[in-house]
Amino acid sequence: MKEHWDQRFAEAEFAYGEVAHVGVCEVFCSPGTGRVLCLAEGQGRNAVHLAKLGYDVTALDYSAVGLERAGELAARSGVNLSLLHADLSTYTLEPEAWDGIVSIFGHLPASLRAKVNGQLRGALKPGGWLQMVGYHPKQLEYRTGGPQELSMLYTVEGLKDELGPGWDYEVAELVERELSEGPYHQGMSAFVHVFAHKNSNQ
Repeated sequence: MKEHWDQRFAEAEFAYGEVAHVGVCEVFCSPGTGRVLCLAEGQGRNAVHLAKLGYDVTALDYSAVGLERAGELAARSGVNLSLLHADLSTYTLEPEAWDGIVSIFGHLPASLRAKVNGQLRGALKPGGWLQMVGYHPKQLEYRTGGPQELSMLYTVEGLKDELGPGWDYEVAELVERELSEGPYHQGMSAFVHVFAHKNSNQ
């Protein structure tokens, strides 16, 4: 699987474009501060967008090739990123280390996804925020990107169950809209979008 991503990220054109996912652009469109972790960030488009706004961003991926391209994109964009080469099957998120966590189309095998998602609240500082986007099973009808394995896709309620209690949700919805993100995300798409804050009362 790692070879698959290394090969895709080595292609001349950025696999998912150089512009952040539309949900990231819509939620984060003004300057901000804080430490942000971008999980399974690939070639860095979302991380670079947030760094441009003033966030201190770490891009994590298990493809060294993807991270090399992320560094290239950051340099061309005039921003700095911290690049973290790590495998989420063995990496443990540091407790209360982050002001924000972003996971955009970070599709993992179901058991690993549940393990990682279960760590996210604990990894955030009190009041920290989480933005997640993942393809919904309806995406299998559109066939415009994403995994073809049902178990790797997201539903709103399934994602909430994996994230566990202690969240204040501002957004938790199924979105169907046209995407134009590089050669691999093109056309009408169906994805789950969640934006939530860690509830410090739990």
